[in-house]
Amino acid sequence: MNSKIITISREFGSGGRTIGRMAAEKLGIPCYDQELIEKIAAESGLIKSYVEENSENVSGGWLSFTAGRDFYGHSLQDDLYRAQTKVIRELAEAGPCVLIGRCADYILDGYENVLKVFIHASMEKRAERIVTQYGERTEDPMQRLREKDKKRKAYYQLYTDRKWGDVGNYHLALDSGVLGLETCADIIAQLAKLPE
Repeated sequence: MNSKIITISREFGSGGRTIGRMAAEKLGIPCYDQELIEKIAAESGLIKSYVEENSENVSGGWLSFTAGRDFYGHSLQDDLYRAQTKVIRELAEAGPCVLIGRCADYILDGYENVLKVFIHASMEKRAERIVTQYGERTEDPMQRLREKDKKRKAYYQLYTDRKWGDVGNYHLALDSGVLGLETCADIIAQLAKLPE
């Protein structure tokens, strides 16, 4: 496959961010996650905390999303998505990298040498991870997982018109709860290096 760009979509708590960073390290290429937030904030002129909260989530439900549109029907969320699209395409065109979330799999449709990965795990494994690894203790972990996934799903479907997590959108789906993070990263790195 010899992919130069890897997109990692993931369920909350599945370890997708960590897997993406590990795969990037194995391949010797940059990984963009928090760095994406900074670049999108700079491109859009929006504050970093707003970008971090809203670059993968439709927050406040449909009513708050549709409120605040300008004369042309654009919202602040739309402006953020346009900036996100521009930044992701620029990074993909600049050279090999791993891109975490933010509809990168969809944004890079039609680009050659892109490996699109979806990381998932059981609710139990993800709940355990967000408590032990992320330190999430303020609310029921299962409820937190459902809320976060619901927001990601709504955001993805709004901007891509696709079903988030549908294996048909990706080249590879990995269960990190069964395989482990290191094995997932190894599989991604090996696939990225395969000749076409």
